[in-house]
Amino acid sequence: MKLKLPFTDRGLHWTTVTSEKVLLAIIGIATCIAAAQYLYFMYESREILLSDLFMLFIYVEIIGMVGAFYSTSRIPVTLPIIIAITALCRLIIMQGKEMDALMLIGESGAILILSAAAYIMSLKDKVSLEKKEQFKDEKSPGN
Repeated sequence: MKLKLPFTDRGLHWTTVTSEKVLLAIIGIATCIAAAQYLYFMYESREILLSDLFMLFIYVEIIGMVGAFYSTSRIPVTLPIIIAITALCRLIIMQGKEMDALMLIGESGAILILSAAAYIMSLKDKVSLEKKEQFKDEKSPGN
């Protein structure tokens, strides 16, 4: 079943989809440039810290999120959550031992909440895919 949209809605839809793809391409390119600059900075400083590796993971996850959009035309909600978890881990690592205990508990609690949210969203996606398959089987001509 194809949804019929009035002329103005189709034009708006086209511009929304196009601008979304263009902006995500810009984000992907900017992320690659930022990662290259960060690698150059690491090379110049002749030092690789754990926080640097977390930053590179963040860049990889952003590129993966852009790639997931282009392959499926949607961004899974769990990817930004995972990026936030990685960023919080990096923040904890960067602050080191001089970090206030309450800040550590707060950031750890945020990681726990985000982890629970990612788990719940992955269950939701699994249930959605099962319902989609069930709906597809019910609509097949053999039934």
